Amino acid sequence: MRSAHIRSLALAVAVTTAATGLAGTAFAGPATGVRQPAAASAATTAQVVAAARAAAFAHAAATGVGAGDELRPQDVMIDPEGARHVRFVRTHQGMPVLGGDLVVHLSRRLAYTGVTRAADHAVRPAATEAKLTAGQAEEKAAAAAGGDAGTARLVVDARDGAAALAYQVTVDGANGSSTVVVDALTGNVRSNTPDSDEFLSPKLLDTLRGRGETLDPAAGLGARAQALAGASVSAAARYPVTAHGTGRSLFVGKVPLTTTQTARKSFLLKDPTRYGTETRDAKGKETESFGQGAKFTSSADSWGDGTTASRGSAAADAQYGITETLDFYRKTFNRKGIANNSKPARALVHWGHKIGNAFWDPDCGCMLYGDGDGDEIKKPLVVLDVTGHELTHGVVDATAGLEPTRVDNDGNQFGEPGALNESLADIFGSGVEFFAGNQKNPPNYLLGEKLGLRQKFLRRLDHPSLDRLEGAVDYWSPEVADAEVHAGSGVSSHAFYLLAEGSGRKTIGATAYDSPTYDGSTVTGIGRARATAIFYRALTRYMVSSTDFHDARIATLQAAKDLYGASGVEYRTVDQAWAAVDVTEANTPAARP
Repeated sequence: MRSAHIRSLALAVAVTTAATGLAGTAFAGPATGVRQPAAASAATTAQVVAAARAAAFAHAAATGVGAGDELRPQDVMIDPEGARHVRFVRTHQGMPVLGGDLVVHLSRRLAYTGVTRAADHAVRPAATEAKLTAGQAEEKAAAAAGGDAGTARLVVDARDGAAALAYQVTVDGANGSSTVVVDALTGNVRSNTPDSDEFLSPKLLDTLRGRGETLDPAAGLGARAQALAGASVSAAARYPVTAHGTGRSLFVGKVPLTTTQTARKSFLLKDPTRYGTETRDAKGKETESFGQGAKFTSSADSWGDGTTASRGSAAADAQYGITETLDFYRKTFNRKGIANNSKPARALVHWGHKIGNAFWDPDCGCMLYGDGDGDEIKKPLVVLDVTGHELTHGVVDATAGLEPTRVDNDGNQFGEPGALNESLADIFGSGVEFFAGNQKNPPNYLLGEKLGLRQKFLRRLDHPSLDRLEGAVDYWSPEVADAEVHAGSGVSSHAFYLLAEGSGRKTIGATAYDSPTYDGSTVTGIGRARATAIFYRALTRYMVSSTDFHDARIATLQAAKDLYGASGVEYRTVDQAWAAVDVTEANTPAARP
């Protein structure tokens, strides 16, 4: 499960006006068109940002940007055909705007071609003077989240179809930090969201307890074989140098690990070829500071023994999973790190005492893996698709920033943008498995198949409703707007599977699939590679914090048009796949006031 967080200049949730076509709200303006020759001009990033900012103000009717607004670039994307896309976060009168994010699209000649925006309404609050003091807001936030409140700051909350003056407060509690948004006029709590990203939701854990079921992944794969030697270097070598060792993991057997040799017989579990990605031992502490973790070192460049008896076994799984995920994004999309900034994605294993979960922590830039609570969860959740899923939440954080529309008092999340976030994490988490091609972890369109569940998987993309634990749905309906995010994620996961593999029965690898359609139609897939390219381009170019399933349809159609043309089979199949899960232009919900 992904727990939402709202940070400085955050991309928080808004329920956008759903678009009804490619020139609608989700993508307003001319399309970027099919592939064209790469841009001849050598425009700098600063020039692209300046052109996009100027275009946002010049096209205010479409972009919603006006007096008092300032735009700060979060990402600049240059497409092979030369189109440019600049993702902005917004302030109004110096206050961060929650749900004010937008992407301005430019041609290769830096001409405005359109905008994707979260808030389809004015972001200027009717009231500009707070009735609550900052101290009062801090007290209300502390009471709501049950912890110690930080300093309250004024923001504009432009989510949920309106704009209001509010305070944003970070609260440190016993179960981690939360971000609380308090109405500056009424004192009502507008949202209260935990800042960490958990794999297992409170609802799922309650369901497992009610069924008397445990997660007990099969481990102990590695025999105590002779360790491979580290990198061969001369006696005169200067350290540190890149080395090549072996991990004996809990879940994927013996795996190669690139490490750092620090002396003739001293190795560190840190990969210098992947931005310095490193795994450390939290030693039972619930710390969000990577520097507080103990370094994993070895005299033989061998890590773990394939059982939980060795602290290095979970570390081998974590380091392997993270590096495979980084390689998937780099080699598939040329994405350099989770935030595309060439920085490491790190891990702390053995995190906390009897913690039965795995987390992506955006502030730490770390995966945090508990060892299991010894009751429902028997072993560390360092499984490959768990890591791919959670790190993809980091990719979504750094791009669209999809957020749920609400979070209940138990931490369960609801709403289509959050469900789409979960779906994308499943889609690309599955992609990591296919990329890795590990025989000990055969790739498939199932999530959590190694967790030891009675139903043999946690979620699946081909026929989501076969998941009885989280109640995933196969098709869209108006009720999905407030569905729990893992249940609702089935809509877009199913659309992706149909786009990639098509409907009906088939066996891929060792797994049998039988994917139905809402209208009984037959969908012929275009292949996983092209489907993945379309969804990634849609995420990074045409999705924002409030994107719902109908917006996602528009985004993927635009992405297919960019990549393959509007007359191509890819574009038609995107439309067919969404129709097959009952997401169509005709049933787009009416605009919110």
